Amino acid sequence: MNVGLIFQTEDLRQIAERGMTLARVQEQIETFTRGLPFLQLERPCTIGDGITVLSPAEIDRYIELFSHAAWAGRVTKFVPASGAASRMFQLLLSAAERGATLSEEQIATAARKGDPDCHAALQFIQKLGAFAFYDDLRAALAADGLDIQTLTAKGQCKEILQYFLTSKGLNYARLPKALIKFHRYSDDTRASLEEHLVEAAAYARDNAGVSRVHFTVSPEHEDLIRSYIDRVRPRYEAHGASYAVTFSTQKPSTDTVAVDHDNNPFREENGRLVFRPGGHGALLANLQEMQGDLVFIKNIDNVVPDALKAETYRYKKALGGLLVDLQNKSFHYLRALVRGSVAAHALAEAATFTEQQLDIAIPSAIRQGSSEALRDFLIDRLDRPLRVCGVVQNTGEPGGGPFWVKDRAGVVSRQIVESSQVDLMSGQQRALWQAATHFNPVDLVCGVRDYQGRPFDLTRFVDHETGFISHKSKNGKELKALELPGLWNGAMAKWNTIFVQVPAITFNPVKTVFDLLRPEHQNGEAGRA
Repeated sequence: MNVGLIFQTEDLRQIAERGMTLARVQEQIETFTRGLPFLQLERPCTIGDGITVLSPAEIDRYIELFSHAAWAGRVTKFVPASGAASRMFQLLLSAAERGATLSEEQIATAARKGDPDCHAALQFIQKLGAFAFYDDLRAALAADGLDIQTLTAKGQCKEILQYFLTSKGLNYARLPKALIKFHRYSDDTRASLEEHLVEAAAYARDNAGVSRVHFTVSPEHEDLIRSYIDRVRPRYEAHGASYAVTFSTQKPSTDTVAVDHDNNPFREENGRLVFRPGGHGALLANLQEMQGDLVFIKNIDNVVPDALKAETYRYKKALGGLLVDLQNKSFHYLRALVRGSVAAHALAEAATFTEQQLDIAIPSAIRQGSSEALRDFLIDRLDRPLRVCGVVQNTGEPGGGPFWVKDRAGVVSRQIVESSQVDLMSGQQRALWQAATHFNPVDLVCGVRDYQGRPFDLTRFVDHETGFISHKSKNGKELKALELPGLWNGAMAKWNTIFVQVPAITFNPVKTVFDLLRPEHQNGEAGRA
């Protein structure tokens, strides 16, 4: 590719301002041209074949092991919270937009005929009292002399939606999901962000009483989220908790250049290059910069009220303890292996651990080769980041799942796989995808330091061929966008991975506002009449 024919001086300046390099942008364009291969599924991970079920005794033992690590201050909770809440309200936003040209009667008629937007709008106001943000919305309406009960009784959804979604009232359509009120209690309400603070105090507290929580946020929301935490922090610290809260934003250097149909850089009308966010895989840079030790990763919208938290805490600690146990053993073997000459029995013991507890197959050529070759193989495979991932039984939720995957070198390993990574046009691959028994709820604990206590360079363990190319539009023109390997997909492809079945009650995501009506999210206190 002749870069000089594509990029002008202003382009190079724009690239440099984003903290990117010309070589990186060229590499992205070549990826569009070359395309990205599908993953090769071998089989789904199932119980006994890639998924572990912990016994009550094991859970108790791992909880005890984890408590020592937490007490020593090794634990941080990492919460991807960059997303805006607008996706939660897509149907309501569409109904509000159409409401500008429809009467209340027309909206009701359309709802009865099955129109999804109008049906959602009416369902929303009929169930309004069950939402934790009800009192806030009532106060916003009352400030302008409007009575929420009168409006809901008459089915007048236009003003309710306006005060709910826009800056005329709560402005929820423009807030980050972290600040949406999720749960009501007898004496208060909590946004999803607050529930993560409560969780952190329960399982991430050290011997000084400090819980470390890191939120990734959008630049436009950072000040808002910081001020919200400053406002609510005293409420939780009054009960003995103490928080070390840190923030980071997705870096412009992790964005990807957009291209047109012919894989030439897509440009604004003024000629400037168009860059797009690289997806949650871009957060690998945030995870790296955090310099953590034992890091729990959990999405901002996967929380429950206090009444259901006990099981979540129990399994969080058990997953953490299992990681500590496997990490301790890996470090023990690594320290022996790197010293040089290793006794045959010690080498065999390390190999057995690698195969039986990490499920890493040792190639027969390595097994039958020299002891030096086996030693080098074990060092390479053990000296990697480690993650223990909770998985739940598949109930049809959209998203990825645990699979055995064969890479281009023929190596089979456990991976979290999204549907976009699979060739569903292949009957064989589609059948394997549909045979999955478990689902990935993004409930991970990660060991990101090596046996010498040094942070891993996480970029070394990314499978760069596992990104995703999507088709978008801008200003009425089609473009192609590149998403980086996902944070818990390709970005962690070369980590050592363990899957553990966890109870379904530990997975309660809120993807739309109506998910807040599920019983699991109504257990704080019954809604208003």
